[in-house]
Amino acid sequence: MLSRRNFLCRLPLVAGALPAAKAIAAEPHNGHVDAHSHIGAVGAVDHAANGFDPQAMLRDFDEGVVRGGVREWELVAEEKEIEVAPGVKYAAWAYNDRVPGPTLRAREGERLRIRFINASDHPHTIHFHGIHTATMDGVPGVGAGNIEPGGDTVYEFDAEPFGLHLYHCHSTPLADHIAKGLYGAFVIDPRDRRPEADELVMVMNGFDTNFDRSNEIYAVNSVAFAYQQEPIRVKRGELVRIYLVNALEFDLLNSFHIHANFFDYYPTGTSLEPTELTDTVIQGQGQRGILELRFPHEGKFMFHAHVSEFAELGWMGFFEVV
Repeated sequence: MLSRRNFLCRLPLVAGALPAAKAIAAEPHNGHVDAHSHIGAVGAVDHAANGFDPQAMLRDFDEGVVRGGVREWELVAEEKEIEVAPGVKYAAWAYNDRVPGPTLRAREGERLRIRFINASDHPHTIHFHGIHTATMDGVPGVGAGNIEPGGDTVYEFDAEPFGLHLYHCHSTPLADHIAKGLYGAFVIDPRDRRPEADELVMVMNGFDTNFDRSNEIYAVNSVAFAYQQEPIRVKRGELVRIYLVNALEFDLLNSFHIHANFFDYYPTGTSLEPTELTDTVIQGQGQRGILELRFPHEGKFMFHAHVSEFAELGWMGFFEVV
């Protein structure tokens, strides 16, 4: 059986990856590949065909619309094929045509209303992390429960507590519904907003491309090595705030490590005081936190999962500080 441990050398055998025999390999250095080259992607993902671009996703916050004092969104679940590495296609399930789904943003204490439409061929829900009544919890057998294909429902609750949360499908088998792509970040700003910053959303995820319940591709915002091929541009000395969510399935832990710098870490974002100054954070499934840092020097600085296997299979990128 093909596992992620031999995925690098046997990529052409992965379902949907036949055109990309070398989609993930050592990057050439001066025209040659050697043991000291960075791992990276060969070729490029067609972001236009995907319908979303990892660069745009970083700073794309969906604040919905406010009607009658209620902040509203509409989320639609549907099947969608996406390219997660050059030539590697994945049969995903998506909210609003993207994986991860849109980053919803509200203010603490606001009334929120989310209309959910199931345009897929499978039952789905939306479960929001936060505080709400049982009937709004988005789980099978409670309230509206599973929303069958062609059905719809409305979730309504107050935005609390402030912090960084997530939403995801809670239909069973749960791991499969999440792994297929039905998840997204959910930001509730405190009543007194945080200081101005260059804000970035990073949803750590992975893809089981051969259905063995382990991941062959790892990424931030769904495309392997997206931020290695196109580094994230930030300004020297400017406050950078990263909303980091671990939506990875089939692996118990994920991590984030920054090179040549440290960050203040706010677990779940529910406090305005950081718990530590560090360069590495570990998150379990569904955990999230806010990172704040400034870059004192210009140049290219790597960030990646501090699990070498994850980094070599796509979870690696660079900041370009100008």
